[in-house]
Amino acid sequence: MARRSSLSIRVVEGRNLPAKDITGSSDPYCIVKIDNEAIVRTATVWKTLSPFWGEEYEVRLQPSFHSVSFYVMDEDALSRDDVIGKVCITRDMLAEHPKGVSGWLSLSAVDPDEEVQGEIHLRVEVLRSEAGRRLCCRVLEARDLARKDRNGASDPFVRVRYNGKTQESAVVKKSCYPRWNETFEFEVPEAAGEQLCVEVWDWDLVSRNDFLGKVVFNVPGLQAVRQEEGWFRLRPDKSKAREAEGSLGSLQLQVRLRDETVLPSSCYQPLVQLLCQEVKSGPQDGKVHLITLLDETTTAECRQEVAINLVKLFLGQGLVKEFLDLLFKLELAKPCEPNTLFRSNSLASKSMESFLKVAGMQYLHAVLGPTINRVFEEKKYVELDPSKVEIKDVGCSGLHRVQTESEVIEQSRQHLQSYLGDLLAAIAKSAPACPTVVRAAFRQLFRRVGQRFPEHQHQFIAVTSFLCLRFFSPAIMTPKLFHLREKHADSRTSRTLLLLAKAIQIVGNMEAAAGRAKEAWLAPLQPALQRGVAQMKDFITELVGIEEKEELDLQNALTLQTLVVKEGPLFIHKTRGKGPLLSSSSKKLHFSLTSEALSFAKTPSSKKSGSIALSNIRVAEKVEEKSFGSSHVMQIVYVDEAGQQETAYLQCKCVNELNQWLSALRKACASNPEMLCSYHPGVFRGDKWSCCHQKDKTGLGCDATRHGVTLQEWSDPLEPDMEAQLIFRHLCGLREPMREKYRELLEAEDAPNGPWSRPEEAPLPEGLDRLLAVLRDLEGCHRQAGPVPAPGPLLELQT
Repeated sequence: MARRSSLSIRVVEGRNLPAKDITGSSDPYCIVKIDNEAIVRTATVWKTLSPFWGEEYEVRLQPSFHSVSFYVMDEDALSRDDVIGKVCITRDMLAEHPKGVSGWLSLSAVDPDEEVQGEIHLRVEVLRSEAGRRLCCRVLEARDLARKDRNGASDPFVRVRYNGKTQESAVVKKSCYPRWNETFEFEVPEAAGEQLCVEVWDWDLVSRNDFLGKVVFNVPGLQAVRQEEGWFRLRPDKSKAREAEGSLGSLQLQVRLRDETVLPSSCYQPLVQLLCQEVKSGPQDGKVHLITLLDETTTAECRQEVAINLVKLFLGQGLVKEFLDLLFKLELAKPCEPNTLFRSNSLASKSMESFLKVAGMQYLHAVLGPTINRVFEEKKYVELDPSKVEIKDVGCSGLHRVQTESEVIEQSRQHLQSYLGDLLAAIAKSAPACPTVVRAAFRQLFRRVGQRFPEHQHQFIAVTSFLCLRFFSPAIMTPKLFHLREKHADSRTSRTLLLLAKAIQIVGNMEAAAGRAKEAWLAPLQPALQRGVAQMKDFITELVGIEEKEELDLQNALTLQTLVVKEGPLFIHKTRGKGPLLSSSSKKLHFSLTSEALSFAKTPSSKKSGSIALSNIRVAEKVEEKSFGSSHVMQIVYVDEAGQQETAYLQCKCVNELNQWLSALRKACASNPEMLCSYHPGVFRGDKWSCCHQKDKTGLGCDATRHGVTLQEWSDPLEPDMEAQLIFRHLCGLREPMREKYRELLEAEDAPNGPWSRPEEAPLPEGLDRLLAVLRDLEGCHRQAGPVPAPGPLLELQT
């Protein structure tokens, strides 16, 4: 049994932000922090006070997380980026809203006294003797304190206050992982004071000391238990009056916390076997299928999530083609028009869309990547709509003239036709590169639509409704959201991409004239669109031409684990050590992560220089900024061939790349039995660690590892138990709606023969009846497992 927490985060947009630049605007971006640790950074939106990001993230968390914060920053090329404001959402707030926190939230000013982080290790006890009672507070150490000095560290000391008296510890210089091991004692009067306050401060020689956080204990409660020891989270000082919110603008956010207790695999087997059996049996005449009831009772807001859970579950069972085929047959059995097939947000449409994202993202990148990169690099002005054409001067000084509208449109047509030609050519020759499992799914779709609507054209439109309208076109319009680019497009490039996406949509509709009728200004592109329709038909014919005997086992066909999970250049920081990586003469190498090893070479095309087996990796964590002067360095602790522990320090170019690498490494090493529980965030220089100043190089680390913090990606390994748990939780809420829907469908079938007298007495179909029994048994397993206790001390006060 395991407890798993995850956050679904969507940073939508901002509005009414204050102007930070002399131009009267800002260049805003957003940093998302989990417990003060930066997890992701959105792209910068230039010169606006109402930015749109629309970026989504799924973060797997450690169960002890406390809050998620959104910092809106103004990017500045010449000086430090300005902090505009922040929104902080606590775990308690998320727990109160099971469906998530959604809407516009006002930005508040960033108060340095509230920007605290880390934990302190304390032992607090009440000692009794003939002389009276004494309160004894032993301050042992702290970890992950906020960095307040320019060197990327702090100079922390502790101030202990009780009953009007104050004592202070020694100052530990340049450390966010200080060790004090000091004891402070206070007399406890008969009328015992209520609170013992332990504060941590950053000592400054010139300016005022900076507050780093505090812990407050209830002394009467402490007398009852006599002693309390452990790691206590430092909390901010909220005693000061807060400024009125609203003047800094607001953010539109969608944040949802999911806490799941995942049972052993054996508990989910009855549910998984039942769903698999329903898929294998397919629809039967005169019977309501279980998947039909699931589709009809799942709300629109949940359908996407349920679809991705089902797709991943059946991928793990090797039945994804059969599952999609069942959905196709059930969808085609409904009254429908051939020209609107799969255009709604049904379970079939959402499942196929989710399937393409899971199974076809590498294919998408290979097909669209070169053309998208070309559009970004060339930054051509492209506009075909006469009402939006901008007339500009052309030519050199003294010979310039004003372009006519027709010249601008003709030039735009040439640019757009060139991009469209490249893109269609890439699509046309990509059928052999399309994953086998995707081709097999499209083959089934093509065949089922052909049986329902014999007209040849409708089969092609069914395929393009997914491939072009739900996959290619959205990726062209917003390449950042499909990981095709690291940043959002500027306004000029964005318009070019929109026109290109429109062109692909028209080609996907298989009627070039229809696009012209809707937007007449697309007429100059008509010949290219007509050729594109012909190219698309030839491509689909080849795509669905896969034979049954060529279809591989679906699980092997989608071996995401054997593909390259992540690759790219990383900068190596040299330290004393052995092994091929540490002794390399190059400071910058190309790294490639697969399910077997982390390998490296001088260039992407050169011969592999060496590798680290994943089974030898012990930890992948961040490194303190002060260690190498950069906040984007990670460390990989591994065991070499001789059994010696070594550490490689690798620098990434930004916080997003850093967390993507850490996430990929942590997931790839999740099953390693010898992963470390603690690590050193600093480096060992001279005779001590830079983080905690320990002199034992091989001693235990001063901070806890964060194996559980990962980002969800399309290439994640399948987790059948987690998918089964999510499906179980969804089905639990559908039991009564599914009963009602079945009776409703039964009444509709019997309507021609007269009204059904007592539909509530009608026996439930076998599939639904078995499902309800399986859900009851799973609920019993959860009750037996019991709730997982939340960590944390009892005596800490929320102040």
